[in-house]
Amino acid sequence: MRELYEKKHIGASVISGPLIVVEGVGDVGFGEMVEIEQGDIRRVGKVIEVDDDRAVIQVFYGTSGISREKVRTRFTGSPITISVSEEMLGRVFDGLGRPLDGGGEVLGVEEKDVNGFPLNPDVREYPRDNIITGISAIDALSTLIRGQKLPIFSGAGLPHNEMAAQIVNQARISTEEEFVIVFAAIGIKADEADFFQKRFEEGAELKRLVTFLNLADSPSVERIITPRCALTVAEFLAFEKDKHVLVILSDLTNYCEALREISSLRGEVPSRKGYPGYLYSDLASLYERTGRVKGIKGSITQIPILTMPNDDITHPIPDLTGYITEGQIVLSREMHQKGIYPPFDPLSSLSRLMKDGIGEGKTRKDHPNVYGQLYSSYSRVQRIRSLASIIGEEELSEVDRRYLKFGDNFEKIFLQQDSREVRKIEETLNIGWKLLEMLPRSELTRVKESEIDEFLGV
Repeated sequence: MRELYEKKHIGASVISGPLIVVEGVGDVGFGEMVEIEQGDIRRVGKVIEVDDDRAVIQVFYGTSGISREKVRTRFTGSPITISVSEEMLGRVFDGLGRPLDGGGEVLGVEEKDVNGFPLNPDVREYPRDNIITGISAIDALSTLIRGQKLPIFSGAGLPHNEMAAQIVNQARISTEEEFVIVFAAIGIKADEADFFQKRFEEGAELKRLVTFLNLADSPSVERIITPRCALTVAEFLAFEKDKHVLVILSDLTNYCEALREISSLRGEVPSRKGYPGYLYSDLASLYERTGRVKGIKGSITQIPILTMPNDDITHPIPDLTGYITEGQIVLSREMHQKGIYPPFDPLSSLSRLMKDGIGEGKTRKDHPNVYGQLYSSYSRVQRIRSLASIIGEEELSEVDRRYLKFGDNFEKIFLQQDSREVRKIEETLNIGWKLLEMLPRSELTRVKESEIDEFLGV
């Protein structure tokens, strides 16, 4: 180890919030791990900025009790790492990967750099296989594909936590290959953490689940590391152990708020809504650690969940996320107010990769056409509802009134689903056909005549 690392640097020029600025250091690398000591205090941090002989250190668990004159820092020469192992399945960890379940340290570990690397496009394999969640709205209308990035855009007070827990407990793949889930809660409250743990125990699938819990009362800098720890474990399980991994990150808005807080403390020039100008590339460094690799059996699929401030889909967080990911699932406050769970917005949601993961040999041969017909019909329902609000329902044609009835039943029967109900894809599509039966046959222009005869028997 170099002489620099054998010495402890004494003192700091600035201590501000979770940041320590140290002058007179050299040969220090960006992202390098730092050990911080003062008396009985032992903390770790990472270098987030280097300028000549000046280093800015981001300290995990804050700088309380640390003074500028007495603090000792040691630059380790290595990035922040996490210990990974298949033994992590069934375990619960904090935001930095330390056990929370009383099960002791993980055995048979390997040390991995939490920063990872976005997948090189040249080695990517196009995603074509699906993951069935048991939720009709997702499976039929925005099908999740293995290797896809499909975010959920939610809002304050909407049941995205229930959806996340339901997906964890119900998600399956159609093959016999190993399928596991890595769940990372970012900046959540204690009662939310209790909710997740209870729901996961109900699902009795703990042996295929790795859980990271970063609580709201933890230092904000820990939120920067939590999703990276989760994705590092996912990369190990997928690309070294040949498992198919579903990563659920909730709530990415808390991650972005922590990023904005750190950026402000560093004195960086803010961009849109006060977020740092590099928000896009920072989010991409998380999302692009997802996909399939040629020659490797495993895959990483990612569902980042974020709450849109003021339900604004043009807010920088959902806006930039939409540029990077392959579609989105949007939760509707209007649906939620109607008492519909999940409050799925069919016309704002889409999965750009679903066309290659559905149909004969994947889900069922009629799935693509049923999806198209349901989407088209519900889109017309919205137009008819707008017209009815102006001229009155009694002035509508008979066909238009049948569309209104279809729309009500589509929401109450197809979209509406108990948070513990598991629907097979065949059941979901059959419900879709029963709803389409409410419309005149002449209106079913997106399904084949042979499919109408087979599935409606008319």
